[in-house]
Amino acid sequence: MTPATPRGLLSIWTDIDPAHEPDFNRWYDREHMQERVAIPGFQNARRFAAIGPCPRPYLALYFTDALDVFRSRPYATAFANQTPWSLENFKRMRGTQRRVGALVLETGEGEGGALAAFVLPAAAVADPATLSRLEQGLREVVDQDFIVRGALLRTDAALSTPVTADAVPAPADALVMIEASRPEAARQQAEALAAACGVAASEVYLFQLLWRLGA
Repeated sequence: MTPATPRGLLSIWTDIDPAHEPDFNRWYDREHMQERVAIPGFQNARRFAAIGPCPRPYLALYFTDALDVFRSRPYATAFANQTPWSLENFKRMRGTQRRVGALVLETGEGEGGALAAFVLPAAAVADPATLSRLEQGLREVVDQDFIVRGALLRTDAALSTPVTADAVPAPADALVMIEASRPEAARQQAEALAAACGVAASEVYLFQLLWRLGA
């Protein structure tokens, strides 16, 4: 369950120009994940690729001890001094959504090889009834077959500075994630939870884990 001080999370959800996709993956796998996990307060990083059609087929998640890690001097220094390889790939990324926030709810155990995610709009996050349904649903979903984890990222708009040219600032929305040992189980449970919150099934996206770095 979620500790007294929630962990922090940086989520990068993006598309990439296919012409540069090999270099993009090489950059993530050989430099960027290692660089970020080396920052004090970072615990681990995970990369995912979409299963099926998705407007942003790559998802990267960086977990930290707390949200304040993103306000720390080491992180600010790294953010302000991106490597040349990073800057080149930032120019190539398309439709990027960058969210920094607190994992206000984590439930279940372990990590799944499949992850289903959807965005809860800011208006729904601000509605206590909708948020309550979502949180209760996440607590219950881990009792379902093949589901191992549920999590809710509340976006901190002030910390979610865009890094790509075409990106827009993130609103105070939320990212809902359900992890499972079977992809279809993750999708089905996420779609049911999304429907309960007024989010269409077409806005639920499924991912497979590529790799993980860190403790």
